[in-house]
Amino acid sequence: MKELLENIAKALVDNPDQVSVTEIDDDQSLILELRVAEEDMGKVIGKQGRIARAIRVVMKAAAIKENKKVVVEII
Repeated sequence: MKELLENIAKALVDNPDQVSVTEIDDDQSLILELRVAEEDMGKVIGKQGRIARAIRVVMKAAAIKENKKVVVEII
C-alpha cells in the first residue's frame, strides 16, 4: 500500500526525491501520511481537490483486497 501511494505521488510531482509516505497501522485501519515539497502540494491536491480525491479512491480500492480501511492524509 505504501509503495503504491509513493509511486502515484512521485509521478505527479516535480521533486520526486522529496516524496515520503509514513504508514501507521491499526487493527482495522491503515493511515498513510503523504509528505511532498511545498511547491508540489498543489499538484497532489489538484483543482478543488480532484486529484487528492482520486488518489484516495484508488487507495481505498486497493485496501478492499486486504479488508482494511485506508485513510490518506496529505501533509
